[in-house]
Amino acid sequence: MKDSEFDIGELRSTNIVFFDGVCTLCNSSVDYLISKDKKAVLRYASLQSKTAENLLEKHDINHVTPESIVFYEAGNVWFKSDAVFRICKHLPFPFALLTVFKIIPRFVRDYAYDLIAKNRYKWFGKRDTCRLPKDDERELFYD
Repeated sequence: MKDSEFDIGELRSTNIVFFDGVCTLCNSSVDYLISKDKKAVLRYASLQSKTAENLLEKHDINHVTPESIVFYEAGNVWFKSDAVFRICKHLPFPFALLTVFKIIPRFVRDYAYDLIAKNRYKWFGKRDTCRLPKDDERELFYD
């Protein structure tokens, strides 16, 4: 795992998926992304991590609840359905094609996103602790 103390300039070209570390659905999604991201262009950190706290604070984002996935892409921060589509853009075919659904108005996309986010613990479960990366994944995670 990479150290959470970093130079913001060093991360300009980094793509970091911030996820709810205790959410079973979120952790399964990270596992899925890792399996599909053969070029390893995505990095990961839980929203409960020091990396999330430091990076989001540097972008004047004071509080992000775990109800939203956050995607940091080359100096920009994306939330909810916009984050999902930006992440898909970095995945190989056919996943990158999912970005075509961005034509759906954001309020509709985010309504669906919020419905799943609100019920994710009830539907998929919750862990007692944040996900720890496997040995072969350590380079992909910030703590």
